[in-house]
Order: sequence, then structure tokens, then C-alpha cells
Amino acid sequence: MVSTDEIMKVLDTVVDPELGMSITALELIDKLDIENGKVKVAFHLTAPYCPPIFALQLATDVKVKIAGLNGVNKVEIALSGHFMADEVNQRVNAL
Repeated sequence: MVSTDEIMKVLDTVVDPELGMSITALELIDKLDIENGKVKVAFHLTAPYCPPIFALQLATDVKVKIAGLNGVNKVEIALSGHFMADEVNQRVNAL
């Protein structure tokens, strides 16, 4: 089973393209739940009007990197506070 530490370690490699810092260093992770191989990640961005392409890139990176961990069979992303959060969440969670 995957651990919170393993997930946070991989999230430390997800870098905000505008600031060049990891999303963990920027404290953008709001909630992390793990249950029976299903991981739910809630996060926000540094600004509500961050360019949508960056929002989609970060959300995709989060999902792909967590999905690559042993013991993970599903990843659900919940971006909040962004003007296009609903669209980003729909696209990323459909992957």
C-alpha cells in the first residue's frame, strides 16, 4: 500500500512552471486521502487566474506521478480556487 510520505515525495517533483518551486514547497496541497489504493488530492494554485495551460499541466503532473506509484490504482484530482477549476478537474480526472 502506498504511504503519504511516498506521495509527498513524488509531489515534491511537481514544479510550478512560473515560480520554479515544487508545489509542496509552495504549500499548495490542501488535502491528501488514501484508501484501498485510491488517492484523492485537493490542491490550489498560487493565483486564481494562473494561465489555464499551467493549471492543466500541474494537475496532470500530479495525477500521472501519483498514478505511477506502486499500490495506487486510482487518482482523483480536485483543483480549487482557480477560475477554470471545474474544466481542469473534468479533463484531468477523465484521463
